Amino acid sequence: MPHKIRSRVIFVLYLLLFSSIAHAQTNDICFSIDETGIIKRAYASFEKDIFNHYKFGNDSIKTYRTFLAEVASLSIDLRKLPSDNSIQLTREFKKIANNKNSLWVRLTDYENQEANRKPYPSSTTKKNEEEILIFNYRGGFIQCLKNTSDSDDFKEVIRNLETDANISTSLIAQKIYYISDKEFNSLEIKNFIAFDIYYSILMVVEKAFK
Repeated sequence: MPHKIRSRVIFVLYLLLFSSIAHAQTNDICFSIDETGIIKRAYASFEKDIFNHYKFGNDSIKTYRTFLAEVASLSIDLRKLPSDNSIQLTREFKKIANNKNSLWVRLTDYENQEANRKPYPSSTTKKNEEEILIFNYRGGFIQCLKNTSDSDDFKEVIRNLETDANISTSLIAQKIYYISDKEFNSLEIKNFIAFDIYYSILMVVEKAFK
């Protein structure tokens, strides 16, 4: 009997280890799409920011859900949350928004991509005006997150945003918040929260930081 119990314990531990390695490899595949390494660095900076700010220890779900709840209710304290490192990374994202696989792209470029979606207002910019940037839901990294995710709800969120990106960040946060705990606690969804929610907000407010 003890031998059988030991065998079962070892088998369960093996499955847990295999699952953990598989998740890590999946995330590395998506990170490897970005040759600059900025996405991986930015994700690490985001996690450090929210865990330092909310102070729920290692409770990942509570930390992420609290962040989403504050974004959805427009009560997030942007004076205290972002670190200098995250602000600097945001500025780097703006500088490299120049190809179809960037996390943010120029709105004019996004409009020219072939896809069925609702039309956007004209985005012509005047001289010396900063060109409008939009989150790139059809880019390689986000598509990788969608394609490797086990969550149908998450995939549906991405599909809707691919066709209509004109949805508020607070509403996106609300939709992600209600994904079940089992699916929510995945690297794909956490990465999406980091970039489409956290850094998308910082892209707008970074100029307020010296």
